[in-house]
Parts: sequence; structure tokens; C-alpha cells
Amino acid sequence: MGEGRSISAIVVFFCMLVLYSEMAHASTYVVGGKTGWSGDMSAWNGKVYKAGDTLLFYYDATQHNVVVVDEGGYNSCSASPGSKTYQTGHDYIQLPKGPSYFISSLPGQCQGGLKLSVSAV
Repeated sequence: MGEGRSISAIVVFFCMLVLYSEMAHASTYVVGGKTGWSGDMSAWNGKVYKAGDTLLFYYDATQHNVVVVDEGGYNSCSASPGSKTYQTGHDYIQLPKGPSYFISSLPGQCQGGLKLSVSAV
């Protein structure tokens, strides 16, 4: 009976080690590079990241915001009621597996290119 518990403990430890290793390899990326979240994001659209990576949206909070939207909201430049909105100017957003879409919901900004579509694998 004690030997079975030891094997179970080793398996659990190994699983935790693998999970921790994946988390330790997550990276943070500043959206827009030096210019941050402003202007046309077309050069950033379509990038692929790892699930768990974090995007840092850095911007002037008096001029922009970041709204998490679905694909329809991205395409139409509109946020549905209840969409998660960030407004601090220094927002960290961890990417889930699959596609993620972000827009600025302030008038004319999304239509001017301030929107982002990325994917995480």
C-alpha cells in the first residue's frame, strides 16, 4: 500500500513540474512595441503566441482604451454590452488558447486601425 502511494506522489510531482515549467516559459509582449497601443495595428495582426503568454497594452489612458471582443465585434468595430474594458493605460491580458480580439471603443479609433487579432496555441 505504501509503495502505491509513493508512485502516486511521484506522478503528481511530475505533473506539477510540467505545469510549472509551462508557466515559467510564458512571455510578455508589449503590443505596438515602442509606440504602444496607438495608431494602426495591422503589423501586429495575425501574430501567434503561446497560450498563457501575456500582452501588455501600454497607452495614454486619456486617449485610448482596450476592449476584449469576439470576431464579430472585431470586424464591425463594436463592443457588445458587458465586454471587458481596460482603461488604465498599462493593461496586462493573458492569452487563452485560440483566437483573441481587441479594439479601442473610442469613436473612430477602431475604424482607423486600432484593433488587434491574435491567436494562441
